[in-house]
Amino acid sequence: MPAIGQPAPSFTLPRDGGTNVTLADYAGQIVVLYFYPKDDTPGCTTEAIDFSAEAEAFAKAGAVVLGVSRDTVKKHEKFRDKHGLKVALLTDEDGAVCEAYGVWVEKSMYGRSYMGIERTTFLIGRDGKIARVWDKVKVKDHAAEVLAAVSGL
Repeated sequence: MPAIGQPAPSFTLPRDGGTNVTLADYAGQIVVLYFYPKDDTPGCTTEAIDFSAEAEAFAKAGAVVLGVSRDTVKKHEKFRDKHGLKVALLTDEDGAVCEAYGVWVEKSMYGRSYMGIERTTFLIGRDGKIARVWDKVKVKDHAAEVLAAVSGL
């Protein structure tokens, strides 16, 4: 996992809507990059709705919010449309970006181990470096906490 002060790993990923997003597209801007396990599950839905509800406030603070999971573009579009999401949803189907950011980890549920995305948010400063990391995110009030941190940059 990249540490605070290190350059954010670069990436180019497909997004909902069919275009590609590159981290370099946002050079000089603040980027909120949040990784989540799966579209349309309770925690992930709440997190996406909360970030979407604050989308205008993030934009006013000079930040863009990008959500990343390993779901397909088609699933992202269905998820976006179903919940009226206002944040970009990026697809990391092969998991390379999840690996680069250290969020693809071994998880355990009901005694069964499996690999999955650990809910994690990275705040990337205007200089392209990691300004803050929230790992093992608890969804409640997370978007508001991230917005407060953005406002402090």
